[in-house]
Amino acid sequence: MTKPLVSFISAALLSAIALDSFAATISVKITNLTQAIYFTPLLITAHGSDTKLFRVGESASPELQAMAEGGDLSGLVSSLEPVGASSVINPAEGLLAPASSVMTMSIDTGVNDLLSITAMILPSNDGFVGVDSWPIPTEAGTYTLFLNAYDAGTEANNELILDGSGAPGMLGIPANPGADSGSNGTGVTTSETNDRVHIHRGTLGDSDLNGGVSDLTSNIHRWLNPVAKLLVTVE
Repeated sequence: MTKPLVSFISAALLSAIALDSFAATISVKITNLTQAIYFTPLLITAHGSDTKLFRVGESASPELQAMAEGGDLSGLVSSLEPVGASSVINPAEGLLAPASSVMTMSIDTGVNDLLSITAMILPSNDGFVGVDSWPIPTEAGTYTLFLNAYDAGTEANNELILDGSGAPGMLGIPANPGADSGSNGTGVTTSETNDRVHIHRGTLGDSDLNGGVSDLTSNIHRWLNPVAKLLVTVE
């Protein structure tokens, strides 16, 4: 075998190894760290650098808006299908309650080297928990991340639980799964100064269960970041 041919074969093998280094099998565990906040069905996806579920500091996409205001994952899922993302949808088979965890086993990421996760937080107007484009390590091991709550910037945080809300453009909180809120609030605000995706200010609430400005209760529904713990195991 001539030296140039040996060099060519070696280069080809190195290229193949480099491509294989992007492939990983991962397990993901998500824990809700809050006192009284629920996560709607989660979307966990491994994808490439040409894909984003959300961009902090930029306007929310219509697909992100639908998820953040009403927990609707269908638009985000549809946007991931053409790009070959490896996704797990609704691993908890419903809401993820406070202090609860869900684990997904053996996700084959293929050539996708970035991990993103998102879900709406309830009760909120357009809040969501998430991580955007976290680089999946190539070295085996368990990695810990803490996830923040974000505001999609698409709806005023009036903190009122209103029937029929949850669809884009319909102001209000669609539900409080904990059934521990008040009613007859007048509304915290009707407008926001920041219409981009940003860190959520948290629930303000009040202590009046039969009025006040908010339907949410300040000693129950307030939260501070981070709101979730993420364990990623690379096998």
